[in-house]
Amino acid sequence: MNGLIIIGISILILGGAYLVYGRWLANKWGIDPNAKTPAYEKEDGEDYIPTPKAVVFSHQFSSIAGAGPVTGPIIAAMFGWVPVLLWILIGGIFFGAVHDFGALYASVKNEGKSIGCIIEQYIGKTGKKLFLLFAWIFSLLVIAAFADIVANTFNGFDADGNKVAPNAAAASISMLFIVVAVVFGLFIKYKKPSQKLQAVIGVVLLIAMLAVGILCPLYFSKSVWTVVVFIYLFLASITPMWLLMQPRDYLSTFLLIAMIVGAVLGVIVANPSMNLNAFNGFNVNGNLLFPTLFVTIACGAVSGFHSLVSSETSSKQVKNEKDMLGIGFGSMLIESLLAVIALVAVGSLAVGGKAPDGTPFALFASAIAGFLGKLGIPSYVATCVMTMCVSALALTSLDSVARIGRMSFQEFFMDESSDPSTMTPFKKLMTNKYFATIITLAVGLILSLGGYNNVWPLFGSANQLLSALVLIALAVFLKTTGRSGFMLWGPMGIMLVVTFTALVRAIINIFNKIFVLGNFAFLTDGLQLIFAILLMALGLMVAISCGKKLFKKEVKNA
Repeated sequence: MNGLIIIGISILILGGAYLVYGRWLANKWGIDPNAKTPAYEKEDGEDYIPTPKAVVFSHQFSSIAGAGPVTGPIIAAMFGWVPVLLWILIGGIFFGAVHDFGALYASVKNEGKSIGCIIEQYIGKTGKKLFLLFAWIFSLLVIAAFADIVANTFNGFDADGNKVAPNAAAASISMLFIVVAVVFGLFIKYKKPSQKLQAVIGVVLLIAMLAVGILCPLYFSKSVWTVVVFIYLFLASITPMWLLMQPRDYLSTFLLIAMIVGAVLGVIVANPSMNLNAFNGFNVNGNLLFPTLFVTIACGAVSGFHSLVSSETSSKQVKNEKDMLGIGFGSMLIESLLAVIALVAVGSLAVGGKAPDGTPFALFASAIAGFLGKLGIPSYVATCVMTMCVSALALTSLDSVARIGRMSFQEFFMDESSDPSTMTPFKKLMTNKYFATIITLAVGLILSLGGYNNVWPLFGSANQLLSALVLIALAVFLKTTGRSGFMLWGPMGIMLVVTFTALVRAIINIFNKIFVLGNFAFLTDGLQLIFAILLMALGLMVAISCGKKLFKKEVKNA
C-alpha cells in the first residue's frame, strides 16, 4: 500500500467528518453566538481570559497533541497497519472528537466548570469527589510518563557517553521557547498587537529560536533535564495562563502545524511504501488485539486527558460559542491526522513487515527527517527540528497536565465556597496552589523513576477509562438539560469494557512479577499496583454513580 494514498484518504475522511458530523453535533446540541461566555462572565486575568479563537485552538491542540499520537500508533503497529488505521479514523471521529467537543461544550455552558464540578451539579457531590480523585491520580501518570519521555529526548549523551547533537539542540530550542514565550506573553498583554502582526512575529521568533538552538546545543544528562523539566512544570502550574502557557502553546502550534504540513509534503515527494504487514493476527507476542490496541492508541483516537484540557483550561478562554466546534472537534481531527502520519512514517522504515528497533520518537523523527530531506532540507537540520517537534508534543501536554493535576487536587478539598476566610487551616493548606503543585509534582517524579515503558500501559488504561467516565457524565448532562445524547452511548459502553479489561490484565501482570518472576520494585511496580486498583475502584464507583442518574426516567428541562 502507498503511504501517500493512506494520508490522502485520511484527510478526506477527517475533513468530511468535520464538515458533516461536527456541524450536525453543533446544531443538535445548540450553539448560541450571542451568549456571554464564562471568559467574559468570570474574567480574572489568570484563568478566565477572553481569547481569540486561533490562540485557544493553539492551546487546545498543543496540549492534547502530546506524545500519544506518535507513540501509540507506532507501538500498536505490531498488530499491522490496517487495525491501527481503522481505530484512528473511527475512534478519532466517533469517539475522540465527540468526547473533546462535548467536554468543551458542557464546560462553556456551565460557567467554565471542570468535568468534576459538572458531575457535582448534575450527579452529586460523591460523584464529583470520586472523579476528581481519579483525575488527579491520572494526572500523576501522565506527568510520570511524559516527563521521562522529555528528559530522554533532551539527554545529550548516548549509553556510551557520546554526544547526541539533535537531542542537545532540541533541548536548547525548548529552553529558548520557555524564555521567549514569557517575553511574547508580556508583549501581547501590554501592546495588544493585531492577530496578523502577532502571527508574523510568532513565525519570525520560531525561525530565530530554531536557528539559535541548532547552533548552540545544550549537552546535559537525563537526570539534569529531569530536574529542569519539573522546575518548569512548577512554574507552568502557578503562573497566569497569559504569561507562559498561552504564548508557549501559540508558538508551539506554528511548529507542530509546520511539522504536519512538512511531513505531508515530504510524503508527496518521497512517495513512501507502507512496508508493515496489513494484519499480524489477534495475538502478537502475548499481546491481545483486544484490548491492547484500544488502550495503546489513545491520543489520536480517544483520550480522557483531552476532556481535562477542554474543561479545565480551554473553556475558560473561549470568546464565542461558535468557536467551540473548531477548538474541540477540529483539533482532535488534526491530532488523528498526526497519528496517521506517524503510522505511515514507521511503515516506511519497516523491514520484512515489521518496524525496526528504536523508541517511537526516534523512529518518527528519523522517518520524517528523511521525508523532509527530499525537499532539500539538510539531514542534520531536519533531524534537529523533528526531535524538537516530538519533544514539544510531550512538553506542551506536560505543562497542561501539571496545571490540571494541581487544580484537581485543590477542587477535591473545596466545598460550596472557595473563600479562604471560611476554610479550616487544613483546607487552606490543601487548596493552596503552591502546596497542591508541590504534592502533585513530587508524586509524579517518584513514578517517573520507573521509566515511561513501565508507566505507559497503566497510563493508557487509565486514560481510556477516564474518557469513558467523561462520556457517561456528558450523557447525563445532555439528558438532564433536555439535549440529545444518544451519540455518546456506544462509545462510552465500548470504552468501559475495553478499559476494565485492560486494567484487570495490568493488575495480573504486576502480580505475575511478584509471585512468578520475583522481579518486583515497590517504588515502580508497587505504586503502579496501588494505582491500578485505585483506578479500577474509583472508575467503577464513578460509572455506577453516573449510570444511576443516566438511567433514571425523569428529565429536567434546561
